[in-house]
Amino acid sequence: MINRRTFGKAMALGAGAAAVSLTGPQTSPVVAAPRSGASTSGGTSASALPDIAPGTHTTFGRMRHVTAGLLNVGYAEVGPAHGPVVICLHGWPYDIHSFVDVAPLLASRGYRVIVPYLRGHGSTRFRSATTFRNAQQSAVALDIIALMDALGIHRAVLAGFDWGSRTADIIAALWPERVKALVSVSGYLITNVEAQQEPLPARAEHTWWYQYYFSTERGRRAMEDRDKRRELCRLVWETVSPTWDFDDATFARTATAFENPDYADIVIHNYRWRLGLADGERRYDRYEKRLAGRPVITVPTITLDPERDPFTAPGNGASYRDRFTGAYEHRTLTGIGHNLPQEAPTAFAQAVVDVDHF
Repeated sequence: MINRRTFGKAMALGAGAAAVSLTGPQTSPVVAAPRSGASTSGGTSASALPDIAPGTHTTFGRMRHVTAGLLNVGYAEVGPAHGPVVICLHGWPYDIHSFVDVAPLLASRGYRVIVPYLRGHGSTRFRSATTFRNAQQSAVALDIIALMDALGIHRAVLAGFDWGSRTADIIAALWPERVKALVSVSGYLITNVEAQQEPLPARAEHTWWYQYYFSTERGRRAMEDRDKRRELCRLVWETVSPTWDFDDATFARTATAFENPDYADIVIHNYRWRLGLADGERRYDRYEKRLAGRPVITVPTITLDPERDPFTAPGNGASYRDRFTGAYEHRTLTGIGHNLPQEAPTAFAQAVVDVDHF
């Protein structure tokens, strides 16, 4: 989820190249309209989207698949085929349904919206049984570059949260020519593994309980057990989105994505790698070396902080502001938890439309 270096810094201050392959590389603004129960700090928009209730939509319809790099990627597509592209990237323990209300809103404005399952999730599969089930940050980012290449997309607006924010941040930092604009929930999430060896304040460490659980074989076994996995993931939903009144059907739709045969391996490797407890692959070393330097992001960006997310650092985005050097705006959504796109779809979609008009 959130970069522990960034989170730790904030907790200390307050409380609580064109295509890259895996083998190498106007209208006058008006005030943005947040959904009921949410507010934004700052916020101008090209034009306001209609406010819809979370859960208005439940499905994407027919899924699509494309061979892209190491994967056969399953993805949803909504909107006109020749519209400007928005790629929405989900986190853990979530899936493409985090954007089930966002995508139609954007499609209504003429956007072609692509929502892929990340590696190890849903209908996305590795093309080879011998490929290492690696979830280090640069590998996941290169999956999205490969997807863009496979779909003939040179530039897109990238928008994500959790793992999706990190992935979008990395692409914007290393390959800015591929990113028209960026919406990043929780700001700058690029991981520095060495920096994450430093302990956090006790309250912050407590919030990360599952990360340490996954560093044990006991945690791995829980993720490999269907019932224990679903119970654990639902507990995370409840604790990081304390005001989100989701129902059983909403969770069940996403939980099908956890049945991917590589899900446990990908989740466990991601969290162990970030703690320095699992190795990555040497083919990604050059990217990780650059990312360890915390490169700035120059593309137009809106960052969103969910106020009720326990990972949201105090300071209204101040802890990562210096990492964004292009056109920029920060918004905090009050009363909203970690799964921001699904909890506040209108506000998330509005940020995409607005940043595209910077």
